[in-house]
Amino acid sequence: MLQLLKIEWLKIKNYRTFQILAGLYIVSIFGINYITHYIYTFNTHMQQANGMVKALMGNPPFEFPEVWQTITWITGFLLFIPGLLIIISITNEYSYKTHRQNVINGLTRSQFILVKMALVVIIALASTLFVFITALIFGLTSGGSGISFTNIDYVADFFIQALSYGSVALLFGVLFKRSGVAIGVFFLFVTVIERMLSSITNHYFDGAGDYFPLRTNADLIPFPFFRPIVGHLVKNPDTLYLLICSGVYLVIYFFIIKRKFETDDL
Repeated sequence: MLQLLKIEWLKIKNYRTFQILAGLYIVSIFGINYITHYIYTFNTHMQQANGMVKALMGNPPFEFPEVWQTITWITGFLLFIPGLLIIISITNEYSYKTHRQNVINGLTRSQFILVKMALVVIIALASTLFVFITALIFGLTSGGSGISFTNIDYVADFFIQALSYGSVALLFGVLFKRSGVAIGVFFLFVTVIERMLSSITNHYFDGAGDYFPLRTNADLIPFPFFRPIVGHLVKNPDTLYLLICSGVYLVIYFFIIKRKFETDDL
């Protein structure tokens, strides 16, 4: 597997588009959280002057231990970017026929697609690592009583989210093969289509739409702001059940991807 991963690394290490997107993603993780932090701290004087406003805001979201939930929730909006990296990686194989050449050179179809699945896991792990570091930085620089790893399980939940987005991206890449089509369908799916189908399903079957693939993952990390209000108005789904659903969906994604690539014409 290490040798296969080395081959994969040689494919992407000098690919400029991949490098630019990866760099933008890393910068965006810190950037989007910094902007949110700036907006929050800009209104700190109001919170201090008005006890009611402070009570409605709840505990400082960028201090320990709340920072773990805050950073992972905010960064979740950027998970389409690593999805694009996955799509580019697999669709380039189809565009330049390198997947066919790899098989001719001795790789089995299973080995080839398993490396792509491993790439999804690696990118999800890298995303989680950057989120962990970002949360640590904001937590340490935002005051509070010191470092705390309470609620750090949200970082693990973020890994599940990143893994799910990457798996969906790989699935669309294998299904559509062309980068433009795959990226378009992926973007529409994560921003519009699934949300629309979830809302329609909830309208006819109360709560059933909350267990759609990416919606299930999104609910793993609840909205971190105004918790004194939101906590009373919104009942969060059972976390264990959401994790089980996420695991089932991941198995389904990987099964379809592997089956599709192994049976398709090269």
